[in-house]
Amino acid sequence: AMTDTGNMVRSALVLVLALAGFGFAYMKTERDFRARNTVERVVLALLVLAASLAILTTIGIVLSLLFNTIHFFKLYPAMDFFFGTTWSPSFGGGSQLGILPLFWGTFYISLIALAVAVPVGLFAAIYLSEYASPTVRSVAKPLIEVLAGIPTIVYGLFALVTVGPLLLSAFGEQGGLGWMKGGTAVMTAGLVMGVMLIPFVSSLSDDIINAVPQSLRDGSLGLGATKSETVKQVVLPAALPGIVGAVLLAASRAIGETMIVVLGAGAAARLSLNPFEAMTTVTAKIVSQLTGDADFASPEAR
Repeated sequence: AMTDTGNMVRSALVLVLALAGFGFAYMKTERDFRARNTVERVVLALLVLAASLAILTTIGIVLSLLFNTIHFFKLYPAMDFFFGTTWSPSFGGGSQLGILPLFWGTFYISLIALAVAVPVGLFAAIYLSEYASPTVRSVAKPLIEVLAGIPTIVYGLFALVTVGPLLLSAFGEQGGLGWMKGGTAVMTAGLVMGVMLIPFVSSLSDDIINAVPQSLRDGSLGLGATKSETVKQVVLPAALPGIVGAVLLAASRAIGETMIVVLGAGAAARLSLNPFEAMTTVTAKIVSQLTGDADFASPEAR
């Protein structure tokens, strides 16, 4: 009975609101009323609200990070944080929170990923836009872009199950070199992350190279330059700003990547030049630090 009464009240409320809306609209409807101007103002207000939400969200993220940073440096010395070489959090106290090993791991893995993605992606883009026939292009471009749609957890498993053991058999004790102790290493994560970034570089670079006017190519070829000379000396310099943008997008993805690093690079925060050692990044440490029984008031969590 209570449910029926509640439904009736809701129905009555909706009817009253509908009638009130109809009455308001009817009262407004007259010869001098400029409906289009009112609609324009409402749409403008909606657009301003959408733009403001995006800007306010950005400001909110920056402020939340800023306040947490200030609070953290009240609890832990800034010099020890930025120049310390040991990352050893301990929620009971006595933590060493030197960020250098994490920065180094992030930079090293990103560097290897870009060393794979940029040449392969750029050469793929040059081939697809300058050399490939329309049939090859129509098949190859979507196939390369499929790589961008694969979830990063799948790449992480690929690193853990396939690439790690492969590298270990080549560079580990079995391969006779003994450089690699385990499957999780900077090289494992870097190579797999590089494969993940190939479509970002190739797809954007391909679109940018295609946007270079055909007249520039024709002029170069008319002056006697070969196809490869035209690409190297005319097309690539004209497309360079866009290609740099594609590389920067790939770099930002590499720095922010978490799942591949968690599964492929290990969890050891260490400073080392050996790419076959396990390391970790800032993002992977954020995940491991803030999951489980983390005390959010402690400097380790902040």
